Amino acid sequence: MSTANAAVRSSSTVAHLRLLALVAALLPRKLERMVNRIQRIISAIEDTLLAVLLLGMIVLAVTQIALRNVADSGITWSAPALRVGVLWMALLGAMAATRRQKHIRIDVISHLLPLRARSLIQRVTDLFSAGICGIVAWHGARFVRGEWQGGGVAFGVVPTWIAQVIIPVGFAVIALRFLFSAAVQPPLEPNK
Repeated sequence: MSTANAAVRSSSTVAHLRLLALVAALLPRKLERMVNRIQRIISAIEDTLLAVLLLGMIVLAVTQIALRNVADSGITWSAPALRVGVLWMALLGAMAATRRQKHIRIDVISHLLPLRARSLIQRVTDLFSAGICGIVAWHGARFVRGEWQGGGVAFGVVPTWIAQVIIPVGFAVIALRFLFSAAVQPPLEPNK
């Protein structure tokens, strides 16, 4: 009887191990699909914001110029709105550039190094960049919190903190992208 119980327990254990192996095999694929989907959604939001913001800034600037030249008047809040738009465009553009690995890099000697050394330097550089961007995001959030508590107005009825919230959000996204790049580094091209 004990031999039969041991055989049942053994087959039950094997079944559990097979189930765990199946879950372990499927989980990374499911997680990868979920991460890719989230990345596509964030990319679409960034690209849409960039396009809408650029179009809005062009329309506002052209309207302001036309009103000044034709009607000898203008929109009082257009200049500060355009300045805020430039801030948003810069950080949204930096987020998109980091997403595509097209951000500015200072490359003095890495192109002379072998592929393995370049890969290591790239990871270290990405981690360093993530740290710096994380610090800027942290202090940007503190700055925006102070603006929120102060209750200032950027232009029209738009609070200052809303105009500046792109600073911590943008740098946080850039920091996360650098961390992701350091963890899952894309393959480097061999030296030419």
